[in-house]
Amino acid sequence: MRTRHWAEMGESTFVAGIWLLYWIHRLLGRWPFRLCLYPVVTVHWLARPLVRQASLQYLERMEASTGALGRRPGWRDSLRHVALFAETMLDKLLAVSGRYRFEQVRTEGRESFYEAAKAGKGGVIITAHLGCLELCRAMAERRGEVKLNLLVHTRHAEQFNRLLKRLNPDSDLRLMEVSELGPATAVALNERVAAGEFVVIAGDRVPVNSNQTVSVGFLDHPAPFPVGPYVLAALLKCPLYLLGCIHEGPGYTIRFECLAERVELPRGRREAALSGYAQHYAERLTALLKRSPFDWFNFFPFWDQAHVSVSAKPPA
Repeated sequence: MRTRHWAEMGESTFVAGIWLLYWIHRLLGRWPFRLCLYPVVTVHWLARPLVRQASLQYLERMEASTGALGRRPGWRDSLRHVALFAETMLDKLLAVSGRYRFEQVRTEGRESFYEAAKAGKGGVIITAHLGCLELCRAMAERRGEVKLNLLVHTRHAEQFNRLLKRLNPDSDLRLMEVSELGPATAVALNERVAAGEFVVIAGDRVPVNSNQTVSVGFLDHPAPFPVGPYVLAALLKCPLYLLGCIHEGPGYTIRFECLAERVELPRGRREAALSGYAQHYAERLTALLKRSPFDWFNFFPFWDQAHVSVSAKPPA
């Protein structure tokens, strides 16, 4: 697979198409939605060899490392992987619009997290591209106890989040597009965390304009992970939480974990400390994916991103 930065690949989630499928589901239900969706998914899967290759690479390494699939993955598994991503996109829209059946959502570890939020203790939340994290966002807003500030690296994510805002204009979502964590961004985020709010940042994609990564073991292979979440938590002197969401049973399971009450990056051991935090994150991510192996939605050569930068401005 030719090595490219994930941001150069663009996002195939066109707003018009998302709206169309959303209204098909709203008017006709889940099965008519699937009848319309699966031919589109199949054509997309056939037309995008890099997506197929990246999906199979991940599934093969997932099976070799954990045995979660119970068989050697093939093309049917790759197609199922992409189809689950497409269905999850619908669930994102349903969650934000309040139309998802929230009784189908389980939570793990929520109590201690919400206790900290009620006490006005903000923090950094590290997520990943798995499951339907919009469910977490929607449930937090329904309770009114957690204020989230999402950091996104490209306009792709900003465009999709504007679509979600259209579905729910009353959403309290704060979105910040950042290419790197500079001093001005850190000051603004420090004010929000000090006010008891939470900063949400993905921990499984190399930043667009930065090569600040560490290589740690992920599914028994060295992989690059960004150091931004750990540097940010250290600067803000706040707890670091993991927030994950996976398919289980008829719905989803949302899991909260405290990865560190305080992130310490001592002089002379900074690199080793960053590697330790990233390795811990990779291990907890693996534990979630072992429970639901088709839920990881990074359809690019993840293990080959260490020394890749964006050569051109990502498309809007």
